[in-house]
Amino acid sequence: MSRVTKLALVFASLSTGVPAFAAEAGGVDASASALFKIGPLPVTNSMVTSWVVAAVLLVAIRLAIRRPKLIPTRAQAVVENLVQGILDITSPIVGEKVAKPTFPLLIALFTFILIQNWSGLFPGVGTIYIVDHATGGWTELIRPGNADMNATLALAIVAILGWFYFIMRYAGPVFVLKDLFGNKADRKETPAIIYYPLFVIFFGAGLIEVVSIMFRPVSLSFRLYGNVFGGENLMHAMSGIQKWGLPAPFYFLELLIGLVQAFVFTLLVSVYIGLICNHGEEHHEEQTAPAH
Repeated sequence: MSRVTKLALVFASLSTGVPAFAAEAGGVDASASALFKIGPLPVTNSMVTSWVVAAVLLVAIRLAIRRPKLIPTRAQAVVENLVQGILDITSPIVGEKVAKPTFPLLIALFTFILIQNWSGLFPGVGTIYIVDHATGGWTELIRPGNADMNATLALAIVAILGWFYFIMRYAGPVFVLKDLFGNKADRKETPAIIYYPLFVIFFGAGLIEVVSIMFRPVSLSFRLYGNVFGGENLMHAMSGIQKWGLPAPFYFLELLIGLVQAFVFTLLVSVYIGLICNHGEEHHEEQTAPAH
């Protein structure tokens, strides 16, 4: 008999409560649990949530803008305000030259991360458990996608790959190398005895910058994972105290944290792109500006 057929579904409260055995187990597991396998690849409970969220977003947005109207419906207005809001926020950061090319990546990151962060508050997430008779342990059937380190690391890698593409496409490798390792001092106003030794200093600073760039996926993924995983554990702990509606304030707290973390992730990616592309745009404007 396969592992999947050995799993018995245990349905708990679909609103706020968690099963007693879940509370006794000490909260949420640090890693996602495999539900079944597709060939050699395990499919975890976080992956299932991520797939469902992605499918719901695609269908919902498609239905909202299926037939755009001059006087928008409520659903169309929500999508239009989201699109315009993200574009207005990120354009000054990344620069006008790359605002529209980078927009699909940035709005996709924000929307997907936001709904993934909020997925822990959906009915059934964290309250439906399964038991594996092979181990005798309990496992969440549905787990928030961003409460899995693999998911947040994948988002960070996608963001960094997007960053690399945009800086190479719109700033160019020559400018990127100059920006990292080049001498930032003004050649005309700096004495030669000072100017040339600065090459060594700025080259060393460039090496430090390369190290910081290499750690960007780590910081992006750990920040998002830590906040979502911590919030999920908090909700499990507080959901065990049902009296007087005590968990209600924590739901609003999680809504706020989920929004802030999606916003921070998107802004940081925008800043990473803008540090090269927007700086390059300003440098180009200075060179082409007419002399007075």
